[in-house]
Amino acid sequence: MLLGLAISCTGMGLGGPWLLLLLPGWAVTLHGMRNLRMMIYHQCSHRNMYRKRRLDAAIGRATSSLLIIQNFARYSREHVSDHHAAHHMTLRDPTVQAFLVSLDLHPGMTRRQMWRRVLGKIFSPWFHLNFAVARARSFWHDSDTSEKAISVGLYGTAMAATVATGTWPMLIVAWLVPLFPLFQVSNTLRLCVKHTFPAADVTERRGKEYFGSLTNAIFIGEAAPSPALPPVRRIAAWGRWATRMLFVHAPARYLVLTGDTVVHDFHHRYPSTPKWANYIFERQADADKGSPGWPEYRHAWGLVPAINLVFDSLSVADPEEYSVTRLREVSKRELFAAFDD
Repeated sequence: MLLGLAISCTGMGLGGPWLLLLLPGWAVTLHGMRNLRMMIYHQCSHRNMYRKRRLDAAIGRATSSLLIIQNFARYSREHVSDHHAAHHMTLRDPTVQAFLVSLDLHPGMTRRQMWRRVLGKIFSPWFHLNFAVARARSFWHDSDTSEKAISVGLYGTAMAATVATGTWPMLIVAWLVPLFPLFQVSNTLRLCVKHTFPAADVTERRGKEYFGSLTNAIFIGEAAPSPALPPVRRIAAWGRWATRMLFVHAPARYLVLTGDTVVHDFHHRYPSTPKWANYIFERQADADKGSPGWPEYRHAWGLVPAINLVFDSLSVADPEEYSVTRLREVSKRELFAAFDD
């Protein structure tokens, strides 16, 4: 995050064509924010970062104070009790509530309709304003006194320093742009690949076979061109492949599917494993062993196909089971907090 800030501030300080440095600056800053949220904060909620309760909680509270996300105690409680338990992918699950209410996606909608609605959201200033306000409220409401103090201290000092030195535009452009609109776009796309919805004809809603079927890995990339192609076509195919790897798959991995999100299925099978830092290799090792006690691992190739898989599962899900009218009460303050794991 500090490196990204330095790049962005350098570009703004030099001005002119150097303003293009904002693009890599924003990307590096956002990547740091997302890894901090998706890896460190998440593992701290499972008391699994250093496996020391007080230290993990202290890191979690500091993270929520910096990123203005749902306060650590509330997130830890809801994440473990509703997202990693029998209520997974039911109306009790905050992830399902975020789909039905925040994104306004429902069974019976086509994949195209869902894409249009999601794209409309991420380009909507009103959506981002609501998202930002909800984030701030979910952080402040019932947060620990230390969390409030850290956040007020950090942002109060930053605002005072930048106003005093006349550098407040750098605070807004270099930090707040990645922190709010860019972070929230990444949030939304990430939500759309987290879990598939169970089919309407699935009656057995318990056990490892069922819960293991609700999460897929996402492999970033695509098959290399066939060496059997004629020379001219092979050169063109390699050019297309390299272009897509560089400008489609790499940004998806760096800005959206950061950390262990690409193998979230492994996390749901072993949420408290001390080997979480080697997630990709541990998942492969488990797959090579046949994933004892669990169904065979499944995966999709690329961000867009993974989103399509989730959208298609919601499209054919039971409309009565996932009817928004069955939600007795949903706190809008907490809805946007469910956009992450």
